[in-house]
Amino acid sequence: MLPSIKFERKNGKENFENINKQITLLDFWTWAYSDLMDNTQRGKLAEYIVAIAIDKENTINDSFSKYDLTTETGIKIEVKASAYLQSWKQKNYSNIVFNIPETYGWNSEDNVYESEKKRQSDIYVFCLLNHKDKQTVNPLDIKQWEFYILKTSIINEKCCKSKTISLSKLEKLGAIKCVHKDILKVINQLT
Repeated sequence: MLPSIKFERKNGKENFENINKQITLLDFWTWAYSDLMDNTQRGKLAEYIVAIAIDKENTINDSFSKYDLTTETGIKIEVKASAYLQSWKQKNYSNIVFNIPETYGWNSEDNVYESEKKRQSDIYVFCLLNHKDKQTVNPLDIKQWEFYILKTSIINEKCCKSKTISLSKLEKLGAIKCVHKDILKVINQLT
């Protein structure tokens, strides 16, 4: 079996090699990831915003992990994002819905999926970009975000096999709404 590849954190100054232009990794990043309103990029941005809150912003994202983040004390976190606004033309604001499906966890060491389908984390952090003006929306402005935290065990008990959850259902289930600086404190209180 071939071993996994170990990555070092990049700084964006790395150059593409064997081409006739000076192109850096930062050039690629700005080309590929500048639309922070795109659902995929916004989701990854939300993960990073939560990583900042739990002091993990200097690590490297593992896209194939069973869950998105882990605190220093080992609490497993799944991060989900939603927004009223999208980058494309809209007739109305988007409905606020978050994905919560059960999944087969992938074991990167053995390169196999686990046999039990379940929600893999201890905690969910639901990140809502709660801004409704397309002219001033800025996903990098933490004040435009709201955070709702809920134990996975409550989702398992109350939502069973549901694949999505609405904001109103989150509130009914007692998700704790907090500001960015309190995310880690709330996570620690719930576990």
